[in-house]
Amino acid sequence: MKLRGYAGIVTGGASGLGEACVRILVQGGARVSIFDIVEDRGQRIASEFGDAVIFCKTDVIDEKTVQAAVDSTIEAFGAIHIAINCAGVGIPAKVISKEGPMPMEHFNRVVQINLMGTMNVIRLAAEKMVRNIPNEDGERGVVINTSSAAAFEGQIGQAAYSASKAGVVGMTLPIAREFADYGIRVITIAPGLFDTPLLKELPENVRESLGKMVPFPRRLGKPVEFAKLAQHIIENSMLNGEVIRLDGAIRMAAK
Repeated sequence: MKLRGYAGIVTGGASGLGEACVRILVQGGARVSIFDIVEDRGQRIASEFGDAVIFCKTDVIDEKTVQAAVDSTIEAFGAIHIAINCAGVGIPAKVISKEGPMPMEHFNRVVQINLMGTMNVIRLAAEKMVRNIPNEDGERGVVINTSSAAAFEGQIGQAAYSASKAGVVGMTLPIAREFADYGIRVITIAPGLFDTPLLKELPENVRESLGKMVPFPRRLGKPVEFAKLAQHIIENSMLNGEVIRLDGAIRMAAK
């Protein structure tokens, strides 16, 4: 599936990995809808691209706002061919800390956004994709999810985050198998340490130290590198039902 002439949605598209995906999709000739809760930045990015990009204020765990955003995308572009799920949170918390047991509200919030939010967008976007006219391969759409290296080597304090991202990994193949009958592919990217807004809050020496943990290249990943992989996934029809680690061969230590 080529980008030109197609329409996509990107959750978390107002920053980080999502923003990079928005930019690379538009550069390839696609039209894009940004789903994000950060309205000012989302609107600012959308304004850079005229009619090629719209912003929809969206809480991925809220069915009504996601449905409204999907409907707005259909109204603006006529179809949805690509869905890239980048919205997520990574707030650390130990199961047992000095304050006592982890509040279940924390665990629930992380799982709700990272896992339930991903499923919420998949199901509502795919319902529109099945109506698309298939291309020469019989393809109607592509779904790209974001997991994490923490799904495989979660560190201390990442119980909620790792569980949520492992859930994204676990549902990739069954959804890909189900959607095969519709000509919709489902792939998940599991990034390692990337230079996202979350890491930008850390001191520079800490960021450099994290980058040196990566076997090669010895640096943090760049959001555009994530976006380039997403572009390749869209354009390579044989990629389906797979989880691709994008991590410079890092295997995270316990802490």
